[in-house]
Formats: sequence, C-alpha cells, structure tokens
Amino acid sequence: MTTAWGEYELSRFPEDPSDRLRAWDASDAYLLRHLAEERTRLSGTVVVLGDRWGALVTALAEHRPTQITDSYLSHEATRANLARAGVEPGTVPLLTTQDPPPERVDVLLVRVPKSLALLEDQLLRLAPAVHADTVVIGTGMVKEIHTSTLRLFERILGPTRTSLAEQKARLIHCAPDPSLRRPVNPWPYSYELPDGIGAVSGRTVVNHAGVFCADRLDIGTRFFLRHLPAGGRRIVDLGCGNGVVGTAVALADPTAEVLFVDESFQAVASAEATYKANGVPGHAEFRVGDGLAGVAAGSVDTVLNNPPFHSHQATTDATAWRMFTGAKRALRAGGELWVVGNRHLGYHVKLRKLFGNSQLVASDPKFVVLKAVKRG
Repeated sequence: MTTAWGEYELSRFPEDPSDRLRAWDASDAYLLRHLAEERTRLSGTVVVLGDRWGALVTALAEHRPTQITDSYLSHEATRANLARAGVEPGTVPLLTTQDPPPERVDVLLVRVPKSLALLEDQLLRLAPAVHADTVVIGTGMVKEIHTSTLRLFERILGPTRTSLAEQKARLIHCAPDPSLRRPVNPWPYSYELPDGIGAVSGRTVVNHAGVFCADRLDIGTRFFLRHLPAGGRRIVDLGCGNGVVGTAVALADPTAEVLFVDESFQAVASAEATYKANGVPGHAEFRVGDGLAGVAAGSVDTVLNNPPFHSHQATTDATAWRMFTGAKRALRAGGELWVVGNRHLGYHVKLRKLFGNSQLVASDPKFVVLKAVKRG
C-alpha cells in the first residue's frame, strides 16, 4: 500500500500465501489520501475505530494513534504489520471494543463496520470524549455506507455529510456538536428464547452490539439447538457468538466442561453474559482467540460449530476450513465435530476430505447438521 507516509507491505492474519484478499481496500487508501492532501491536523489523541487489518494505524504510526477493534484477528494482523514497518511495540495502543475508550479524542477516524449496531454502540461510547474541535472522518466502500449510517453519525455526534465516491469508496465528514442530546446506549440487548429448542427454551440470551442476529435467534442456530449431541466431558462452542449453543449443552449436562471461543471480543462478552444470566452450574471458560489455536491437541471430546462464510464483505470458506482443521487437531480419537450450515455450502465434502467421514444428522430445506468423527 502506497501512501504519503510511505509504502507498506501489509497482510491479513493468519498469513496465507494463497489468500488473494488484500489487507487494505480503496476506502483505507481514500481516507489516507484525504488526510495527506488536506493536511489534516493529526495531533492530540488520535483514535482509529474499526481498522480491519491495521492498514490505517500502520500508515499513521508516527502520530501514535489508538486502535479500537472488535476483532482478535485484526489485532494480530496489526501487530504483524506494525512490526514489519519497523514500528516500536507500544507506539500504537491496541484496545478492544470492550475496553474503556480514551477520555479525550481529538481525531476520530472510523472504518465503517458491517454492523450498524456495532457502529452505534461504539459512537455512543466515544461521544463523551469528542469535543467541538474533534476531527471526525469515516470511510467505507459505497455499498457499506447507507442513509442509516449517516443518520447514526448525525444523531450521536453532529451534522454529517458525505464526499464524492472514488474507486467505489466514500468518506463521511462529521462536525461534532457537544450540545447534542444523545440517546441512551441500548446495548447490550437481552431477550427470552422461544420454546421448542431444547434445554435453552425460554431462557435469557444477552447480545452485545455487533454479534450476529443480536435481536433474535437466527434460524440456523434454532435448527442446531434441536439436534445437539448428548455426552462429552470437554466441549467447545467454536465461533460461539452469543453462547446460546454452549449454554444449551451446559444446561443439559452440568458435568460438562464448556469452552466458549470466538475471535470477536463482543461475542465472547455476550457468551459469558448469556451463561451467567442463566445461572448454569458447572465449569465454563471464555476465550477470545484464533479458533482452537492454543487448545492442546487431543484434549477435546466434542466441537460444536456454526462457521461463518463471510470475511467482512467477501464470501469465503477459508474460515470454515481453518475451524475444521483446528477441530480435528484438538479432538481426541473418537471425538466428534458437529457442524450446522446452509445446504448449498457443501460442508460434507470438506469434512470427508479432512476426517474421512461425514454423517448427516438432520436436515431441512435450508440447513444440514453434520457429524465427523476423528479416527485414530
């Protein structure tokens, strides 16, 4: 990536030479180009919200920006990209969306997230630190910026306008109004689960902003909950989201040890809140990380997984494949990986290739639940 601050070799995390997806896009380049051309003041506390792979904070490292992200993978990519650029550790503070934000923000740069709810939550958390002279600029691809996006900036921070599009990217310019009466932050959001879904029927689920289907139970998970396995001492809810699947297992068998894992800080916070809201007896662990990396090989009885098939706006099966391979390594001999997914994704082919077997547990016109057993 070539910028006014230099040229940078950037990569996603985990690094994969066969991955053709870049660690930056036209919206990152547009924002950096605008900052340089307009000679934007980058002094005081500079905050970069939603920097997906660290492209923005790497280019702006001399201004010691603070990065705020919901993604563990984004943090790891940022660390690697900063090191590759020769930036000293600690120069760029890395915060999560669950951490207290800086008390004062003089420059706020926002890479618009896919989730409007996450944007709402984070702008509301940052708003008290923004003052009348704060420079606020958002960026995103045209397809990511909607009227609702602009209304959020206006409702929470102040008058907002957009730029002309360049290379299918657009900027958002916001003039903070400290006198604005901001709404109360509605996140996290809780609701009661419906009946007919096993052990969690009628139970409470807690969702922090940005978690998939935060205001309702998605139909894939609903189907999965009706067909969960029984038994298994150590169970992993891999890509746990709000933790409803792992909580269901723990409610059905209080002797089970459940590990909730997700790369989203918001998701793991939701899973822990859901688990605690239901007073589940037994043992649980909550971990933000890169799938099952760090879990001892052969230490798990069952892995439950509803893998995503999008990486931001890109459709890809790379995440599912890495989850499946991580599950195989972590499972003991005879251990089982249970997967729910859309029928058209063809996960049975991947499971047979990796495990040598795949069994159809249940299906409906849209979803399948599959089981693969680790042999030997």
